[in-house]
Amino acid sequence: MILFPLMFYLWSTSNAENESISKPNIVLIMVDDLGIGDLGCYGNTTLRTPNVDSLAKKGATLTQHIAAAPLCTPSRAAFLTGRYPVRSGMASLNRLGVFLFSASSGGLPTEEITFAKLMQQQGYSTALIGKWHLGINCNSSDDFCHHPLNHGFDYFYGIPVNNIRDCRPGHGSVFASGIKMYIPTTLQITGTALISLAVLHYIGLLRVSHRVLGYSFLMTALLLGLLMYFFYNFRYLNCFLMRNHDIVQQPWSYENLMQRFTEEAKRFIKRNSDAPFLLLLSYPQVHTALYVSQDFKGKSKHGLYGDAVEEMDWSVGQILHALDQWHLSERTLVYFTSDQGAHLEEISSNGEVHGGYNGIYKGGKSTNWEGGIRVPGLVRWPGVVEPNISIDEPTSNMDIFPTIVKLAGAPLPMDRIIDGHDLMPLLQGIALQSKHEFLFHYCNAYLNAVRWHPGNSKSIWKAFFFTPNFSPKGSNGCYDSHVCFCHGNFITHHDPPLLFDLSKDPEEKNSLTPETESHFYEILQVIQQAVNNHTKSLTVVPNQFSLGNILWKPWLQPCCSSFIQFCYCNNDS
Repeated sequence: MILFPLMFYLWSTSNAENESISKPNIVLIMVDDLGIGDLGCYGNTTLRTPNVDSLAKKGATLTQHIAAAPLCTPSRAAFLTGRYPVRSGMASLNRLGVFLFSASSGGLPTEEITFAKLMQQQGYSTALIGKWHLGINCNSSDDFCHHPLNHGFDYFYGIPVNNIRDCRPGHGSVFASGIKMYIPTTLQITGTALISLAVLHYIGLLRVSHRVLGYSFLMTALLLGLLMYFFYNFRYLNCFLMRNHDIVQQPWSYENLMQRFTEEAKRFIKRNSDAPFLLLLSYPQVHTALYVSQDFKGKSKHGLYGDAVEEMDWSVGQILHALDQWHLSERTLVYFTSDQGAHLEEISSNGEVHGGYNGIYKGGKSTNWEGGIRVPGLVRWPGVVEPNISIDEPTSNMDIFPTIVKLAGAPLPMDRIIDGHDLMPLLQGIALQSKHEFLFHYCNAYLNAVRWHPGNSKSIWKAFFFTPNFSPKGSNGCYDSHVCFCHGNFITHHDPPLLFDLSKDPEEKNSLTPETESHFYEILQVIQQAVNNHTKSLTVVPNQFSLGNILWKPWLQPCCSSFIQFCYCNNDS
């Protein structure tokens, strides 16, 4: 059974004469915040996902597929580059681990090489439809240094930042608690400081010119006014839809948004049915704010979240049908995943669960417990990947980079470390063990845990150097702070590290001790040596999440009209 796929793969990747085989079409589907337990092919019995499940029946299911980070921005950077986010500066040293503002200067550095850029050089037509979340501009509102079109995509139709509650009226606010907490406090502290300064001046204890006092009051008022303006107009400033470099809807309309992304993807497939193409379909769903079209509203057993999952599945079915319609299925590798685990903290104002289900796995988005990083991984390629197979070896979303770049006939970059490994040997049964002996799990820029799969053992060891403090205590997430944080009082350090054997305890319920594991210290010693080697491979790069890179900068604000009109336009057709 292995011989034919092996011969086919070797022939398909070396025979340049038959371009339709040696350069297969690539369709990559990434869902935002989807839990591994939300899909029928991973054990869900209450949500209907027949189209996604068909990918598993007709291809390979990766049961231990790992996101390189438990948050959107760093995970997507790793996916596109095949490298740990810390290597490109896409890992934060601060509390904020994702880009929140369209008018900030951080983003995927221009020096980074994405799979889209390499495949574009091999003659592929490339498109990103949906969510980007890796920055837009550097120095002006139209330099587009971080834009998808500057990273190898020929075509972009989607949202450059993120779909959050503040983008949809009536769905609450991610910033509301911060505004209530910090704005009054800031006003109080600033006001007290300025009044104290004025009093000290007038009683003669401190000499300050009237001009300095006046400027201080004026600048403080302007700064606070600017902040208030931004937060109360966030939807107009941050929630917009782009086609290539143009804003076509600001703010975007949620009406039939999933259908619009689906139709754009189908049109791209049709336009490129006679030449190799790469399509990255990056759904903003099922991240909040949740939305569904009328056809799916109220149809699932799990409220708005379940409706959104089932509409996403419908969209996947539309893409697969388009590949069949244009006779492309056997020439197309389809990959399906999520950028990280389900967001357990997402609860609506009326108490409805707006986050997904991570199955048996502990924790969720923003944590490196298995629920935060173990994601769906489905690969279908008829005639090359056998149907209905399961691969239980550790794999990573970084593996897509070398896999599809090699299939496209492009050499891997030699001037940088690529952390992913080609999946084809595993997918075809040529290799029985993953090349990932170690996987390093980062919480922002902090090394949080390490996974070790020894070559001579079925055990998969996982050591935690620190763990998040769930809040409230005893829960499965950090409900009080929307996400779990990575440093300070939000975590507990462990010395010795917490150690689990995932092959026996995938739920991470029982940490091992020297009494329950005779090789306890030997295992930790090997892991520590791997950490030392990994750390030596890192180089210092500019951090894209520095304070200067994440702040909102008015001069970088993309806007399709004047500020007086609140950046409003509706030209999407």
